[in-house]
Amino acid sequence: MIRGKAGSISEDENGILTVKGEDTLSNRLIEVKVEMVILCNAMEARPDAPDVMRKFGIGIGSDGFFQEEHPKLAPVSTPTSGVFLAGACQGPKDIPDTVAQAKGAAAECLALTCAGHVETPPMISSIDPDICVGCQLCIGLCAYSAIEFNARAGISEVNSAICKGCGSCAGACPSGAAKVRHFTDKQIFAEIDGLLLN
Repeated sequence: MIRGKAGSISEDENGILTVKGEDTLSNRLIEVKVEMVILCNAMEARPDAPDVMRKFGIGIGSDGFFQEEHPKLAPVSTPTSGVFLAGACQGPKDIPDTVAQAKGAAAECLALTCAGHVETPPMISSIDPDICVGCQLCIGLCAYSAIEFNARAGISEVNSAICKGCGSCAGACPSGAAKVRHFTDKQIFAEIDGLLLN
């Protein structure tokens, strides 16, 4: 084993790969001929990451690391409001990247704290208690863990502070009890009619 940093990999006409890099122990440049190069993470996700994912409603990738809401537009945000990512929980990172990301997460927290209140979007789901049959299909589909089952009433209920209005519950509800406010079937059909008339 050679501890170092790979600089480049080139292939000759016979298919032999040449890895050029730096041996960090001897502090010299090296060139090694190999038949195969395998790239892998030098770091693995924590074994309790799936438990954290379920508790906080965070996405997790196939490699076991947490996923941000959007890599470019929201690199420290998660689908759950108020939960932010920083450091190696998203994958291997060096110290400058970790510090920069931690500052970004702290700034997001400060922005929430300074606002003094949390605004909920107007388009959130609601479940009609008179129609809900308590099948709990919507609970498994909700990516934000915003729906809970009320065992006493025998129906599902939406936590409006957590709901993002994605509509997955409304699309799958067999009884039609789950609806997204301002996106009822009547409103959507009226929009379609308006488009077809023009």
